[in-house]
Amino acid sequence: MEKIEHTTVTTNGINMHVASIGTCPVVLFLHGFPELWYSWRHQLLYLSSLGYRCIAPDLRGYGDTDAPLSPASYTAFHIVGDLIALLDKLGIEQVFLVGHDWGAMIAWYFCWFRLDRIKVVINLSVPFFPRNPTLDLAEGFRASFGDDYYFLRFQEPGEAEEDFACVDTSILMKKFFSIFGPNPPMIPKEVGVRGLPTPDALPSWLSEEDINYYATKFKQTGFTGGLNYYRVSHLNWELTAPWTGLQIKVPAKFIVGDQDIVYNIPGVKEYISGGGFKRDVPCLEDVVVMEGVSHFINQEKADEVSAHIYEFINKF
Repeated sequence: MEKIEHTTVTTNGINMHVASIGTCPVVLFLHGFPELWYSWRHQLLYLSSLGYRCIAPDLRGYGDTDAPLSPASYTAFHIVGDLIALLDKLGIEQVFLVGHDWGAMIAWYFCWFRLDRIKVVINLSVPFFPRNPTLDLAEGFRASFGDDYYFLRFQEPGEAEEDFACVDTSILMKKFFSIFGPNPPMIPKEVGVRGLPTPDALPSWLSEEDINYYATKFKQTGFTGGLNYYRVSHLNWELTAPWTGLQIKVPAKFIVGDQDIVYNIPGVKEYISGGGFKRDVPCLEDVVVMEGVSHFINQEKADEVSAHIYEFINKF
């Protein structure tokens, strides 16, 4: 870990913290919520040892990267803009793109907006979902799960932050890393995150040192930046109307655990296995479903995921 370099790059009007290691060609990693560059620590070490330059920024709103206050500053255009400016600043023309959770969502947007900068895309947990011209993401979740679904409970500015503040940040991180299993996470307003189960022990793939790293950073920054990705979902839906029906035309691989929250949303398994995913991502070359694996797959099955990434990018 001490070989990983940490720099701050001015990009698209913000200061972005970037962790990197290795030499070309470049693999760019995009993390999700509630995560940081640190979520890719295993992949950075694994792939850099095989001759790749691995770059994992703290995305806008997270960790040691600037966090603008307004949710409207977190659209997919802002985040992809940050990444394009980062690549320009570093003199990088094209990357192998890898994303997880919200990072996967951003990676799909990246493929929509700037296909010319991507060699291949490998996404974890979140498949590409074509834009529904009649219903945004939040309203789709409301129809399926009701108002207590976590995605909807994160929508109101300040509300989730106040709720989170009632729980020690280290305990909150343990709760978050344990709840994103096959069942939809529900956070009733009258109970809040206090009602989420706290694991008796950490899973084998997560240490107290890991929890402390995440907790320390989120204590410093708060959660607003990360929550703004949820709060801007409707604005993303409005702004991407011109992309309705557009396919993802870049070589792609998808990796998911069969216990993942997203994989178990009604209709998603059928979309992935029934031809819908391949229709919308015609260059999709491989789908890997790992048995008994939950949402934080890049940490839970670090070596296997790293090997899958290497196997795919090594072909190009």
